[in-house]
Amino acid sequence: MADIKPPQPDPTWSPETLLVHGGTLRSQFGEISEAMFLTQSFVYQTAEQAEARFKDEDPGFIYSRFSNPTVAMFEERMRLLEGAEAARATATGMAAITAALLSYLKAGDHIVAARAMFGSCLYVVQDLCPRFGISYTLVDGRETEAWANAVKPNTKAFFFETPANPTLDLVDIAAVSKIAHDAGALVFVDNVFATPILQKPLEHGADVVMYSATKHIDGQGRCLGGVVLGSEKYLKDHLHNFLRQTGPAMSPFNAWVMLKGLETLPLRVRAQCDSASKVASHLAGRAGVAKVLYAELPNFPQKALAKQQMLGPGQMVTFVIEGGKPAAFRFLNALKLIKISNNLGDAKSLITHPATTTHQRLKPEDRLGLGITDGMLRLSVGLEAASDLLADIDRGLAAATAG
Repeated sequence: MADIKPPQPDPTWSPETLLVHGGTLRSQFGEISEAMFLTQSFVYQTAEQAEARFKDEDPGFIYSRFSNPTVAMFEERMRLLEGAEAARATATGMAAITAALLSYLKAGDHIVAARAMFGSCLYVVQDLCPRFGISYTLVDGRETEAWANAVKPNTKAFFFETPANPTLDLVDIAAVSKIAHDAGALVFVDNVFATPILQKPLEHGADVVMYSATKHIDGQGRCLGGVVLGSEKYLKDHLHNFLRQTGPAMSPFNAWVMLKGLETLPLRVRAQCDSASKVASHLAGRAGVAKVLYAELPNFPQKALAKQQMLGPGQMVTFVIEGGKPAAFRFLNALKLIKISNNLGDAKSLITHPATTTHQRLKPEDRLGLGITDGMLRLSVGLEAASDLLADIDRGLAAATAG
């Protein structure tokens, strides 16, 4: 990013205020809404200024693959929210994860990763990294001791989601970060399910945090995006040049949409959590439901850890329908309000069948090992009235149990 710093906010401002005002750069026209700079490149006043820009001796922008004023505002607002030293935006969430890891790791390194994670993340660890000579070990992320046992002399990174997709398994960020740091490794956390409103991994010892901004940050199903947050040293030594040379850049238009999404992020997440709590409680008492996973429920196995490192249980509810795939499909096909989609974090409630969508590339035995059964459904609770959601769920359950 160009060395052009926006006015720094009042240090006493709360996250809600930062998400409305933080990082704003205003042009000479004094616009109230952030400006959208849809430009590929920038003009220099002299040849000497162009030379100075490329030498990083003159503050300013060069090319929107490197940096752009609208993208820079999104990065700064995310940095302020997360409490990080630096942030860089990417075209998608998977671009953020891939760039975060591959900019740091090299041939001969070893990565330890949690077994329970999104299918594309598993691809990066299991398929992509080994092509470049980076070995891996998968562990049960819930077992802190497993992380310690997996460390090798060449271990350079720990990588996990918490909560995990779709099982909502949690990793003890503080405990696992200590193990990693004792081994000289960095900790990379995909925080997309919790959002920066409910969990701050950096405060618990993590080194790098990644988001798919496509999810809650946009929150309305419009644009793709991602962001990586960490220290200035990590940015300077690894991430910045990787992004500059390989080009997974966020478009200025998408950055502008994300800025608008951030303004309402706290309101949306809290409302969604409130409805998700009602949905989870309702499902837990219904016939035809074998299991409900939600951190607020009394029988959630990691409830204490959730309270320790999260500010709320989240808006994702995972549950298992009795009768396997046929019953799960009957449930899905009977819904009228909740939409079948593999996305999440949207204003609309979205539901998917992980075994045949997000995790279909896994072998059946590997899915079962993660607890992903054919009856499992993952529900992303939106902003509809909770009463309407419950009625739709009952409609699905009636179809599922009718056989």
